[in-house]
Amino acid sequence: MITPVLLCGGSGTRLWPLSRKSYPKQFSALMGDTSLFQASATRLAGEGYSAPIVVTADAFRFIVTEQLASAGIVPGAVLIEPAGRDTAPAVLAAALYLHARDPDALMLVAPSDHVIPDAEAFNATVAAAVPAAQAGQLVTFGISPDRPETGYGYLEMAAAPTGEVTPQTLRAFVEKPDAATAAAMVEDGRYLWNAGIFLFSVTTIKAAYELFTPEMVTAVQAALDHAKSDLGFTRLSATQWERAQAISIDYAVMEKADNLSVVPFTGRWSDLGDWAAVWRETEKGGVSLSGPATAIDCTNTLLRSEVPGQAIVGIGLDDIVAIAMPDAVLVSHKGRTQEVKQAVAALKGQKAPQAESFPKDHRPWGWFESLVVGDRFQVKRIVVHPGAALSLQSHHHRSEHWIVVQGTAKVTVDDSVKLISENQSVYIPLGAVHRMENPGKVPMVLIEVQTGSYLGEDDIIRYEDVYARE
Repeated sequence: MITPVLLCGGSGTRLWPLSRKSYPKQFSALMGDTSLFQASATRLAGEGYSAPIVVTADAFRFIVTEQLASAGIVPGAVLIEPAGRDTAPAVLAAALYLHARDPDALMLVAPSDHVIPDAEAFNATVAAAVPAAQAGQLVTFGISPDRPETGYGYLEMAAAPTGEVTPQTLRAFVEKPDAATAAAMVEDGRYLWNAGIFLFSVTTIKAAYELFTPEMVTAVQAALDHAKSDLGFTRLSATQWERAQAISIDYAVMEKADNLSVVPFTGRWSDLGDWAAVWRETEKGGVSLSGPATAIDCTNTLLRSEVPGQAIVGIGLDDIVAIAMPDAVLVSHKGRTQEVKQAVAALKGQKAPQAESFPKDHRPWGWFESLVVGDRFQVKRIVVHPGAALSLQSHHHRSEHWIVVQGTAKVTVDDSVKLISENQSVYIPLGAVHRMENPGKVPMVLIEVQTGSYLGEDDIIRYEDVYARE
């Protein structure tokens, strides 16, 4: 059995404004009805795979479990990183966690935001790598390039691939090249794109870390030893975790090892590294449309609206990407979409919330979004999952009015508890101790009108919370 290890962090800047720090691209349904994370977990949930281990950030822990449950997948463990330290500590934490339970286990490390349409072909490629991993090789998977690409690192093989799906000797890792070098490598035939996907036994990778980064092993093992169980999550010790160097597994281990193999994967693959990559994966006849989007006499163009009822129309466009969100719009030349991170940096400099905050604020119990914000008032739509409950809380600076528009709400206001049905409302005075719950079997939706001198999300005093938030 192979244990998938899904890496589920990331800052989410390259596909802004759809992907942001508070809700990065792996959780979005970029390529259909399911998120990239769900597609990745489902791809690695068939025969030969055990329950996945997910390594993620504290802010995403409930999104991870919610999306896995929606996909019908029960995780083997969800490890919570106290802070992002790149891939080397994350992979090591999963390896040490697995090693303590099964020293002979094989682990397949995979990012959770890649697109691999042919899951059967990919899993056959993984199966072909198993003997090499069992024999003590660190196996990486390379993508057969179909174009010169400057946005990817490369893997240099000892010889050109024969067409057989079998492990081959990996000679070197190559940094992201310039255009001329990339063209020369594709022409050479011995170079593959580095997909950042690895297969090895936990014993082999543990030994490699102990050889090349022993201080990281000490720090990460201590973070596991002092980890706390929190609502089913394994929360790594922040004090110990910060001692681990922030570095990628390529730099920390792979580029130093001499027991490396590479297996070429000839199927379609994309890391969706920018909007041009999304266009390549979704275009039909040169145009990619998503949501209420219309293209008139456009070529090589991507038009995407993430706002129900808000149409986006392009006329006479060529090589253009236009993304419409409720709070931000991106318009870019398709050849310059790698520069989106500069736009994010500029917005951060302006302290614009759109730089990092998603319009929908996802919480353990559901989500909310602001519909209207004005002087001393705010209107929100709030969606609460069946059986979920917000914390018992009060506010110093605002009162609230709740109008249920779908489902039934169980509402606590001080000593009063009552059910509020569709088209009914309740008033929450300033300072009142209150709670909202969904006792039903369908999502509950309400409109909240806040009034007061301060409407920030930090104006909350929590008295009781089923999700153990402070």
